[in-house]
Amino acid sequence: MARSEASILATNKVLKNTYTLLAMTLIFSAGAAALSMRMNLPHPGIIITLVGYFGLLWLTTKFRNSGMGIVCVFALTGFMGMTLGPILNMYLDAYSNGHQLIMTSLGGTGVIFLGLSGYALTTKKDFSFISGFLMVGILVAFLAGIGAMVFSIPALSLGVSAMFIMLMSGLILYQTSAIIHGGETNYIMATVCLYISLFNLFTSLLHILGAVSGRD
Repeated sequence: MARSEASILATNKVLKNTYTLLAMTLIFSAGAAALSMRMNLPHPGIIITLVGYFGLLWLTTKFRNSGMGIVCVFALTGFMGMTLGPILNMYLDAYSNGHQLIMTSLGGTGVIFLGLSGYALTTKKDFSFISGFLMVGILVAFLAGIGAMVFSIPALSLGVSAMFIMLMSGLILYQTSAIIHGGETNYIMATVCLYISLFNLFTSLLHILGAVSGRD
């Protein structure tokens, strides 16, 4: 019984720390995106984006058990926010309803996250069985996305966005379940996983809505 109570307390602590840090990083990332938009910075390109993302992700993983890990989390989410700014400016310039597309994507992301997180928290269902599917699916979608950009295949790019919406939804369920069942005890890594899920959800929804809306 004592171990059970200790486990519940530990789980609640990880949940609290994860959602607190996630909220802080989302605000910081949004601020970085707003700054990037205001300065009208160009997009750094796929190579710099990938190098920056994976480099900062590696540093976050390395220092995940120290205070330096929190610094790395903010560096990673701030960097991703800076890369998001030029994308948002592009939608505002290319679409007359750009603001509406962005807000709809943002609202959709929030609804999906709250719905899936709430479901995992209330049902306490173990979603560890989808880990293998998520790993393979994300790898396939990532490679397909690069192929769509390199060879300029709009249909494939849309398909990749749809895949990422499904995969990131599954990742939210998996990560939340992992925290509940003790599979994830590091709130820094849990925060990074959920942030990446939200970032990809938002950009994928925005891409699909933009394609449906059509450029001006």
